Amino acid sequence: MPATQPTFRFLALLLVTTLLAACGKTSQPAPAAAPAAPPPPEVGVVTVQPGSVGLVTELPGRLEASRVAQVRARAAGIVLERLFREGSDVKAGQPLFRIDAAPYRAAAASADATLARAQANLANATALAERYKPLVEANAISKQEYANAVAALKSAEAEVVAGRAAVETARINLGYATVTAPISGRIGRALVTEGALVGQGEPTPLAVIQQIQPLYVNFTQSAGEVLALRRAFQEGKLERAREGGARVQVLLEDGSVYPHAGRLLFSDLSVDPATGQVTLRGEVPNPQGALLPGLYVRVRVVQGEARNAVLLPQQAVTRSDKGDSVMVAGPQGQVEVRQVTVGESQGNQWVILDGLKAGEQVIVDGFQKMRPGAPVKPVPWNDGKPAPAASPAPATRS
Repeated sequence: MPATQPTFRFLALLLVTTLLAACGKTSQPAPAAAPAAPPPPEVGVVTVQPGSVGLVTELPGRLEASRVAQVRARAAGIVLERLFREGSDVKAGQPLFRIDAAPYRAAAASADATLARAQANLANATALAERYKPLVEANAISKQEYANAVAALKSAEAEVVAGRAAVETARINLGYATVTAPISGRIGRALVTEGALVGQGEPTPLAVIQQIQPLYVNFTQSAGEVLALRRAFQEGKLERAREGGARVQVLLEDGSVYPHAGRLLFSDLSVDPATGQVTLRGEVPNPQGALLPGLYVRVRVVQGEARNAVLLPQQAVTRSDKGDSVMVAGPQGQVEVRQVTVGESQGNQWVILDGLKAGEQVIVDGFQKMRPGAPVKPVPWNDGKPAPAASPAPATRS
């Protein structure tokens, strides 16, 4: 019995030690699952659709009336009345000023009297010549007397012609006493007032009429650009503007676009030696009279069209000394660098003449999300708005 008690104590102590050791051990967590690969970043793209693109050039210009007429006094006298409202529209032939016509009416009456006297002399000379004709044939009078009668007849006829011319001149001068509009258009302020003496020595300016429907717009372009355009036309790189002339659009001082487009009329044949510029002229409709002569404007003119060209936002094109390039999203999501030929700019877009094919997707937005060699997910570019950011993938829980 005494030998068994120590053995029992040893076994109990061993059991307690084992339990304490088991309780002192902490549980180990299960190994975490590997994180999922992030989705490819989204980039905004535009799909290439080649077509004919008009080459737009923006140049400074100035508006000018299509017709300008200075109204002048051709009859000397005192201005009695102004017959128009300043700043109004007038028609050709409309009376504008009335000048004192009393002297011209008197001159016309005198011319009529002179003509009547000449006609009476002609009748007398005609009768005398007709009476002398059978007498000279019968040798009843001398041939000299008959010759004198015939000469008097011709002189009377000449006086009648001169009298008629004098009457016509007097009527013309009388007509000048009423000053009329030579053209239709808008008349400015009167340059003289009632009571002014005009037409003394030289025709006196009375007013100015300008025809502002349509208007001309004169603008200049550098000779180098004109020669480059002509060379491109000759080489077949560009097509000339369609029938009816190149389209001209006017931009006002506040940046707004005038709603009525015009057309290019001509390009000057010479270059200004002082500026190296060539003058061009366009014609712009002005039905409401909103545009005024002398106004400085900006002119957009489409002088030619590029075939199979593409318009891209400027932010999509990288320009450097080594050339121009764009980033293209391939069918498998890979990013490719493509060399392109850039033409003129149109607002915030570049005209791409060569280097892209129809259907290709050019990256416009999201460059900061791209990593070298990593795939991307192309999404349509929303008219200049950034492409939507990629949503993060939900975290996985074990």
